[in-house]
Amino acid sequence: MRDEKVSVCDATLQMVEKSHEEGIETVWDRYQKQLPQCNYGMLGICCRNCTMGPCRIDPFGNGPQTGVCGATADVIVARNLLTQIATGTAAHSDHGRALAILFLNIVNKKAPSFYMSDSKKVLYLAIEMGIPVENRSIEKIAVTVGTKLLEDFGRQNAHGGLHFFNRAPEKRVEIWKRLNLLPRGIDREVVESMHRTHIGVDNDAASLLFQGIRTALADGWAGSMIATELSDVIYGTPTPVKTRVNLGVLKEDMVNIIVHGHELMISEMIVQAANDRRLLGRAEGVGAKGINVCGMCCSGIEILSRHGVPLVGNFLQQEFAIITGAVEAMVVDVQCILPSLVPLSKCYHTQFITTSSIAHFTGAMHLEFKESNAWETASKIVEIAVDNFKRRKREQVCIPQHSMETIGGFSTESIIGAFGGTLTPLVNAIECGQIRGIAGVVGCNNPKIRHDHGHLTLVRELIRNNILVVSTGCNAIACAKDGLLKTDAAEIAGDGLKSLCREIGIPPVLHMGSCVDNSRILTFIGALAKKLNCDISDLPVAGGAPEWMSQKAVSIATYLVGSGVSTVLGVVPPVLGSANVAELLLNKIEGFVGAKFSVEPDPLKAACLMIEHIEKKRSALFSDLKILEMETITSRRQDEDELLFTND
Repeated sequence: MRDEKVSVCDATLQMVEKSHEEGIETVWDRYQKQLPQCNYGMLGICCRNCTMGPCRIDPFGNGPQTGVCGATADVIVARNLLTQIATGTAAHSDHGRALAILFLNIVNKKAPSFYMSDSKKVLYLAIEMGIPVENRSIEKIAVTVGTKLLEDFGRQNAHGGLHFFNRAPEKRVEIWKRLNLLPRGIDREVVESMHRTHIGVDNDAASLLFQGIRTALADGWAGSMIATELSDVIYGTPTPVKTRVNLGVLKEDMVNIIVHGHELMISEMIVQAANDRRLLGRAEGVGAKGINVCGMCCSGIEILSRHGVPLVGNFLQQEFAIITGAVEAMVVDVQCILPSLVPLSKCYHTQFITTSSIAHFTGAMHLEFKESNAWETASKIVEIAVDNFKRRKREQVCIPQHSMETIGGFSTESIIGAFGGTLTPLVNAIECGQIRGIAGVVGCNNPKIRHDHGHLTLVRELIRNNILVVSTGCNAIACAKDGLLKTDAAEIAGDGLKSLCREIGIPPVLHMGSCVDNSRILTFIGALAKKLNCDISDLPVAGGAPEWMSQKAVSIATYLVGSGVSTVLGVVPPVLGSANVAELLLNKIEGFVGAKFSVEPDPLKAACLMIEHIEKKRSALFSDLKILEMETITSRRQDEDELLFTND
């Protein structure tokens, strides 16, 4: 019998049944075993920073009100939150660093299996960064671009010297300057955050939280943005592409390889190796009709966006991909990979392979991927998968026949291109009320919430109310499985959004990439604010993360709010143990940065909050613009009158 409370995805529910029949423990079973979870932890009022603890604060005032060192609930909650932000920033930014190093190695001919797929973007980046391009070879320009971007990680003292901060409107940069929120260097802010959370350092909640915003901004406008831009240069800037999504993309008569994680280097190379004639011949030799490479989570999104590679599913489906019994190899790199996959793969024939020097899993096969041996390692992995096809246990194979056609690959460039190469049609559509604004809906899956229910309920309500949605990560995958990334999904949108989608041929939900590609959303809304000569906080935009769970999501939400985008969270963050911290994040912060957090587990109510905020901003923005336009016309007429009087 299906447990409909687990997921809204039929393919997932089918695999939940299979896991129960076969006695396999999954993420939902382990979640149930953890209940009741620690209330101190959920409130954020437990501290393990030193061995005088662990300490906890009594939320009812009957027990301890400080830790052994004297830290209050305010300090403990803020310190814990800053640690999460720093960890999330480090994860995303390390991704960017790896790409910067790879890029320089490509240019210096030290990575023979790689090349620049979009050299035009190198020129655009160079011009944007103020790097001379005339009478210089593309190689020399690229070296300068890569070197300067790599320097952003170790920059020490130049507030606001990070190269992509010029993409934010001047009014936003002025706010950051006034509040001392401009990051110095990416690593500098992460290290300082960790220093501040050491016992006996920063013991003021507001100070800790503002450092969190500064650290998160170093992620969104630097580390993640570097990762996105250099991914485009190396692997190609995404353009709209069709493919299919969900567990049904696995093939019973083919060798199935899943690439899972977040870094592109090994995934891209496996896609190439799977098309090698020698390896295809080897697959035929073991009785397979071919090699089927599929993606999982953000690695899957990246190769979907650039090659149309089918996508198996999002975060909470990774175990069920193996439970189909049809996966020859699960190949992983970093981030969002469940340690449970190692023992789970041993229950089937699946070979679980790790490839990153910083992500070892006990019991897994480790084939470390390096730029110097990229092709060899990818070929070896495909060979292992092909040979493993013979070991597949046919009686265990059950592939749900659920997959959905989808369109991915909406980079900032391709969205602007869809509007004719200018943002003017989009601005006009918002001003006249054809659409009310834009929502960025992002984030993970979380077993505390019915799988994909928060994502789909929120997004469907937004598009029904004429709000264009841009999406990344696991939210985008949920929307893809539900058919919301197809052009005909516009039929369930409000009349205004429907007509806009039909007019320019886009879905009502635009898939902008992996979770690191939230930086595309920043670039997009930064360009929109510049077009309208306003601050980002003045735009009719809002953020939502209905099923978030990771430290990266904490950083993402923080840099969205720090950039002026009010954001609604569907999972309660561990801050409610401090009334002062909660008040600052949910209310007072808006007076400083022009945006705030909201927490609403009900996705319909969350949608109402976002719609109300967007409509309020839309009305104010275009009213202000009309007033400004009238003032400009009046001023121009006065100048003309004075000129006429002078001429007379």
